[in-house]
Amino acid sequence: MGVPGYAATGRLVVDRSAGMVAAPASLRARALSAADELFARVGQRLLAAADVRFGGDRPWDIQVHDPRLYRSSILGGSIAFGEAYVRGWWSCSDIEELAFRFARSRLEEVAALLPGGLLHRLRSLVSNQQTRARSLRVARRHYNFGNHLFLAFLGAHPSYSCGYFRDTDELDAAQRNKLELICGKLDLRPGEHLLDVGGGWGELARHAARYYGVRVTSINISEEQMHVARERCRGLPIEIVRCDYRDVRGSFDKVAAIAMLTHVGYRNYRTFMETMRRALRPDGILLIEGIWSNVSSRNLDSWLDKYIFPGAMLPSGKQTFAACERLFVVEDLHNFGPDYVKTLRAWRANFRAAWPQLAADYSEDVRRIFDYYFAICAGYFRARSIQNWQLVLTLPGRAQPRARLS
Repeated sequence: MGVPGYAATGRLVVDRSAGMVAAPASLRARALSAADELFARVGQRLLAAADVRFGGDRPWDIQVHDPRLYRSSILGGSIAFGEAYVRGWWSCSDIEELAFRFARSRLEEVAALLPGGLLHRLRSLVSNQQTRARSLRVARRHYNFGNHLFLAFLGAHPSYSCGYFRDTDELDAAQRNKLELICGKLDLRPGEHLLDVGGGWGELARHAARYYGVRVTSINISEEQMHVARERCRGLPIEIVRCDYRDVRGSFDKVAAIAMLTHVGYRNYRTFMETMRRALRPDGILLIEGIWSNVSSRNLDSWLDKYIFPGAMLPSGKQTFAACERLFVVEDLHNFGPDYVKTLRAWRANFRAAWPQLAADYSEDVRRIFDYYFAICAGYFRARSIQNWQLVLTLPGRAQPRARLS
């Protein structure tokens, strides 16, 4: 999506790729039409529950730069509101605080009932958004932004998941802490074979092979990530394989699925768990880490679905444990969701610092998309509306492992 702007002359600029026309400043500043005023009043009443105002003087208040925001957001809901930000129709000094207030007042439940939200929910209800073919969308549309963009903000240990901020405020140390936490809970031993599901840029595989002496099979569907992972893991007993989780073959001593369950979808949770059970040896350990919702749903926020993680959704505990029934023993649930606030803030700061170099390859809309994404997610984690869990699972009959390390 392109972001329309203004030429130096102030003339209208047309963004033909997105089919949008940006209004010049004189039009944006015009008096509101009767329809605009109606939508503005409705919008302000909705925002009142979160103590947010249009044109207010507090950091979390919304400054409106184009009156099309009102109609668009009321009719389109979350996706239209986010797109309006990317287009420059509104701004806010503290988007994280704005999102926090939205989450605390549960405005997303209202947005889901608006026309755009209802259409998004309907798509999730009538079709499987995570078939083998559809699951490739996230690789093509998100991870194919390019490795140098992601590596610019992820830090020295490129893991696209929550850091573990114990005895540190530094992202790199927190990500190393998290790698150690995973390896410790898996009780990795030299010579064991670890399956790394959704292995990303290879950081967990690299760490486990280098420091714990295990052999690793890392599976992924993103060619961009796999290219970097192969380079980073060169010389170590690691095999990087293009493979959908449903096609895993063989048996493994230990299995890790980090920040991957989000991409499975509610129609496939049972299939995922059955596949992991077949892959795990009788005395093995499975560790799953990811983002969980406090409530069961069947779709992700519509803006995040379109621009960040197509087809993704956040599982609830109810959905997860139902999928585990008769397959696994849940040995431990560790919630360190508040650490994701620090992780997202660090990513956002790194991204902003790197932007002068990234700007040569990416448009302004990419900057606004990622900046908005980091800020709104941090707000929702702050509000405790979403959580970051690590689950340790074993097969029935196995002796209980030492799963609680911290």
